[in-house]
Amino acid sequence: MNTRVLTGITTSGTPHLGNYAGAIRPSIQASNQPGVDAFYFMADYHALIKCEDPQRIARSRLEIAATWIAAGLDPDKVTFYRQSDIPEIPELCWMLTCVTAKGLMNRAHAYKAAVDQNVARQVEPDDGVNMGLFSYPVLMAADILMFNANRVPVGRDQIQHIEMTRDIAQRFNHMYGQGNDFFVLPEVQIDDEVATLPGLDGRKMSKSYDNTIPLFEGGAKALRSAIMRIVTDSLEPGQPKDAEGSHLYSLYRAFATRAESGEFRRQLEAGLGWGDAKNMLADRIEQELAPMRERYADLMARPERIEDVLQAGAVKARRLSQPFMARLRDAVGLRAMLAPAAGQAGANAGAGATAKKHAGKQARFVSFRDESGKFRFRLLAADGVELLLSEAFDNPKAIGGVTQAMQQTSFDGLCTKVDGMVHVHVDGVLVARLEPSQIESVTLALSHS
Repeated sequence: MNTRVLTGITTSGTPHLGNYAGAIRPSIQASNQPGVDAFYFMADYHALIKCEDPQRIARSRLEIAATWIAAGLDPDKVTFYRQSDIPEIPELCWMLTCVTAKGLMNRAHAYKAAVDQNVARQVEPDDGVNMGLFSYPVLMAADILMFNANRVPVGRDQIQHIEMTRDIAQRFNHMYGQGNDFFVLPEVQIDDEVATLPGLDGRKMSKSYDNTIPLFEGGAKALRSAIMRIVTDSLEPGQPKDAEGSHLYSLYRAFATRAESGEFRRQLEAGLGWGDAKNMLADRIEQELAPMRERYADLMARPERIEDVLQAGAVKARRLSQPFMARLRDAVGLRAMLAPAAGQAGANAGAGATAKKHAGKQARFVSFRDESGKFRFRLLAADGVELLLSEAFDNPKAIGGVTQAMQQTSFDGLCTKVDGMVHVHVDGVLVARLEPSQIESVTLALSHS
């Protein structure tokens, strides 16, 4: 059984070396492990909470997406998407907001810190606090619960948000589940082995401290220039250095093999000068980043390629979010008015006639032209819920033959499992990709279409 792991990164800045070593690299490595169903998204709604510069957010979305892809993320192996491309997430956020106690939000660390700062400044406790900051944990809960992630890798400062997500999920399940829990309760994943890099001043590398080392921006020259500014002590060349207490050694160890790190340490303890040590560090990091930087530059020059990847990721994500949201809407009472309530059948002849009319509806195929100019089709259930979204076709005429074949052929015979997904082929052509959980509903719909 696959374990679903979900990670998001806020689009409010340019990725730096600490982002890469602390989040991007380990996430990509994890996505290649067997049994992992990885969901990685750009949290651009979250960025609106703390950034009011539209150009910065737009640029950051492009840079972060290019960074993930250049660093080796395989969109075919993971679900990679923008938060804002999944309209079901804000819809779920509102549902969860309506079951979340205000007192729970009052205890959120970010909100309490803002209030404490205001009290210290002797201003109103909520001065400068917007509802985005206050209810941030609910949006984070929606991100996680929309796809029922089993594990969420976070830093220790984010553990509270996962605990809140569990509380909110339990509350919703209790209110609307009726013995059928809608949400999996996510587990915190703390990766203590993942590198937390020191910045130029020795503190944790962070944009907040203005002590970051650029990842790709500015090229090799900017990387080396930043490394040469790392603060060191006043020991001269020839004097033994304390490797364990050196920021250079911590950085080197995050990018080198154990043998390389051991040799670097030996040279520091033997009196290697700080200038030479910084050059060695720059050379070692550049060895890893140079090929990625080339791919990054190519992607940044062709943003349409990034957009294609993200649109494909959104389609993949919405294959799950759309039918799930239909279930949630039904659970809270936002259901289609297709039949009279239980126990009232026959009470109104007009209502009965309407119900009969709607009951006669069948699943149907609907074709359309997507944003790239290619052609796709959807399989819609009788109530209009999307059950299947096709791959893109160059020729719209091909869709007719494909949908006809799907209606006339056993659907199970068209399906093949590939890397945890189900691929649908017609005459050797890949038509659609589904989650295994979608097969039953599609098969039933086709049998009545």
